[in-house]
Amino acid sequence: MSDLVDTPHGPARVLSAGSGAAGTLVLGHGAGGGSESADLAALAGEAADAGWLVHRVDQPWRVAGKKIAPAPPRLDEAWGAVLDRLRLTDRLPGRLVLAGRSAGARVACRTAAAEGAAGVLALAFPLHPPGRPEKSRAPELTGVRVPLVVVQGETDAFGRPEDVAAALAGVGHASVYAVPGDHSLRKNPGLVAAAAMSWLTEVLPA
Repeated sequence: MSDLVDTPHGPARVLSAGSGAAGTLVLGHGAGGGSESADLAALAGEAADAGWLVHRVDQPWRVAGKKIAPAPPRLDEAWGAVLDRLRLTDRLPGRLVLAGRSAGARVACRTAAAEGAAGVLALAFPLHPPGRPEKSRAPELTGVRVPLVVVQGETDAFGRPEDVAAALAGVGHASVYAVPGDHSLRKNPGLVAAAAMSWLTEVLPA
């Protein structure tokens, strides 16, 4: 199922699948591609098969065919408008897990509290710009107050798994899963999905 949802920044696209018996998983994409990215597609398929209602959200800038993502506040506003619409139409059944890759993972972290998320699943979290570890985005991760998992490529130039783990040291509700590959997570999307599903099953059991 695919439909368009109005937001303050133009229409967003929502691709939905699954029953919702296990809860709802909402996935956001990164700045370099849309919800069709291999890792998001693999995770969406696995989660829908496991009983989750999965919504993959394409941000308005992506729907409009633009090449550059807008500033974070605009991403958060559009994301919030989509979730508001899904909530009003009874399409957020059960526990809500916010998720995304890269920029979408940042959106999920920043909005988790306001949206009442039961957990946050971050794929390829961009801990810092490549070669700029001093520009850390760790506060977005440590600000999450619900169970959090980061699935990170072993050679990710935006922060390796050990860097993410160090940023989350002392945060008892956070986990880091290392998988082969770089920031794109294209090397083995099935393994990315398996890691995410393992966390959903073990940390957020039905």
